[in-house]
Amino acid sequence: MEEWIVRSAEDFGRSIADIRHARGLTQSELAAQGGLSRPWLAKLEAGRSTPVLDHLFRLTRRLGATVTITFDGDDGQA
Repeated sequence: MEEWIVRSAEDFGRSIADIRHARGLTQSELAAQGGLSRPWLAKLEAGRSTPVLDHLFRLTRRLGATVTITFDGDDGQA
């Protein structure tokens, strides 16, 4: 199983796009399978949008991926 370290919206979007490509899916196919819009998925993959948990669960189910969320409390700001 692959493990993705996500530290930003851009990292998350890139991870979704990488998994989608590995599964041979287009944005339109994944969006339709997850009941989401293709423009929203494009924004997500570009790091210009972040998913609500429901959307996150839909995407990962359709991709056959697992999500583990941890909160380390370090946002890099003093």
